[in-house]
Amino acid sequence: MTLDFHTLDVFTDRVFGGNPLGVFPAAAHLPTGLMQRVALEMNLSETVFLGPPETEAGTARVRIFTPAREVPFAGHPTVGSALFLASGTWTGPDGPRLPPLPDGDGEVQLVLEENVGPVPVTVRFEGGRPVFARFTTAILPEHRPSPHPVADLAAMVGLSESDIGGEGPEGSDLRPEMVSCGLEYFVIPVRTIDAVRRTSLDTARWQRMLADAWAHHVYIVCMDGEGDGVDIRVRMYAPGSGVPEDPATGSAAAALGGYLSAADGREEASLSWVVEQGIEMGRPSLLYVEADRTEGATSAVRVGGSAVAVSRGVMDTGER
Repeated sequence: MTLDFHTLDVFTDRVFGGNPLGVFPAAAHLPTGLMQRVALEMNLSETVFLGPPETEAGTARVRIFTPAREVPFAGHPTVGSALFLASGTWTGPDGPRLPPLPDGDGEVQLVLEENVGPVPVTVRFEGGRPVFARFTTAILPEHRPSPHPVADLAAMVGLSESDIGGEGPEGSDLRPEMVSCGLEYFVIPVRTIDAVRRTSLDTARWQRMLADAWAHHVYIVCMDGEGDGVDIRVRMYAPGSGVPEDPATGSAAAALGGYLSAADGREEASLSWVVEQGIEMGRPSLLYVEADRTEGATSAVRVGGSAVAVSRGVMDTGER
């Protein structure tokens, strides 16, 4: 069996930045075990398998795999899949159900059918080309307290206890916490960009502390940035998903939106941040995060970014 595939770099506007994504169109019907083997062969943070929609409202079915497991939702596959679909590269009777695409500037609304549920995505066009996609999470933030002492968390990421913490929105005191908008993250705030640079995950400690936890992805957050207009610097480690470090993580950025919205605490607010990631990996990425607060609670979280096409090819799976 041969399968056509494409790769994109997501959360960047240039090749060799952002987070690479493997895209297999017309492939969501494949056996789950084969999809997992293909994802391991691609060895990217995530690989997506697309199929025609299964609901009246859907644009396409999307299944997402890391090298180690299938995940119900992920950000850079959502942004990358939406921009790939909006490019019109994949068409035909078993293709996506696309709305009319603009010839010039404009926006279209897509709905990606992921395992987490329907994920709405707005795609912006400029000059007839899709240039930016922003998704709204299917699930509002879920928060759980950290069960670990700060000193133990600091040691797990190669820092001292004094490195942990920071000042958040409205002067809030940021503390470690577990948060999910469809994929669970252990958010560890740090005070300086230098601390972000110095983080190094001790996998033996991680194995003891988090491998079997509700949130085993480790997300380092600093409320400072180095790029123009950047608000926050982050790193993300996910050994449990076969990803030692990720250069751009949209599902973590969604959890961050929920985390910072809760720290903000206002009754009504529209919040936004520009987040940089992947700097230490040589793959600079930019993620745009928004959160709405209504009646004292987070009412919506959105994450957006760009993507560029990089390659296309054919994989021979060896199946007959």
